[in-house]
Amino acid sequence: MGKILAGKASDIPSGKMIKLEADGKDILVTNVDGNYYAMDDTCAHAGASLAEGSLDDSIITCPWHGATWDCKTGKMIKFGVQLKDLASYKVTVESDDIFVED
Repeated sequence: MGKILAGKASDIPSGKMIKLEADGKDILVTNVDGNYYAMDDTCAHAGASLAEGSLDDSIITCPWHGATWDCKTGKMIKFGVQLKDLASYKVTVESDDIFVED
């Protein structure tokens, strides 16, 4: 994947998230209190887009079945069965540009 432009910091205010596609991967970028995080966007349970779910502090809730993930690490927090953790990615901010890289 390398380093890709995710967007402008002004486009992702605190408490919001966006989905982007890079090299065939769907990536979720979140803003938690001015800090940006990136992880895989696809829920490991049934394939839902986590960008369609909700963000509460650093907890993302899947819109389909309620699995929860920590957007800072990609670690699964809670679900009825154990799911695999999702990959997380390095995020850097340069001026007003947000970059995601693996």
